Amino acid sequence: MTDIALGVRRAALGVRALAVVLGALLVAGAAQVSIPLPGTPVPMTLQPMAVLLVGGLLGARLGALSMILYLAMGAAGLPVFTPSAVLLPGVGRLFGATGGYLLAYPVAAWAVGTVLADGSRVWRVACGVLAGLVLIHLGGLAQLAILTGNVSAAARFGTIPFLLGDLIKLAVLVPILIRLTPTVRARL
Repeated sequence: MTDIALGVRRAALGVRALAVVLGALLVAGAAQVSIPLPGTPVPMTLQPMAVLLVGGLLGARLGALSMILYLAMGAAGLPVFTPSAVLLPGVGRLFGATGGYLLAYPVAAWAVGTVLADGSRVWRVACGVLAGLVLIHLGGLAQLAILTGNVSAAARFGTIPFLLGDLIKLAVLVPILIRLTPTVRARL
């Protein structure tokens, strides 16, 4: 009987580990979809949407672990971050214009996963996604404010150009998370 319980526990651990890796790879793939915007060093990407999706589907702990793995992969020099004309390799990217956003990913995934843990009502999911977006923007804003020395300039470069896109991400993610979160979490 103990052997069966250990086998089930190992299988569950394997599924969770695979989910963490797949979440990191999903964000890495989303990073490759990048649209440069005029007047800002921050491109529009699908990364925030992928981060929030991973956090919502995997839950707080596994979502955050997945984003930590993603950051570790990028810091190690793997080509998982958004391609950039600025030649900051590996860990150097975490200190560049987009570093604050990147460093906020584990916190945002954790927040979305935590809010969605108590149910999948529309308002709760929308609040979770919104909280995750706000956390990502706060991280980006903080880094850009340090680099520019000006919070107003940081908001012009890294927040204002992305507000419409964030509303679209919210509208897309809420129904997806409502539908998929209970099913995915039941398997983890």
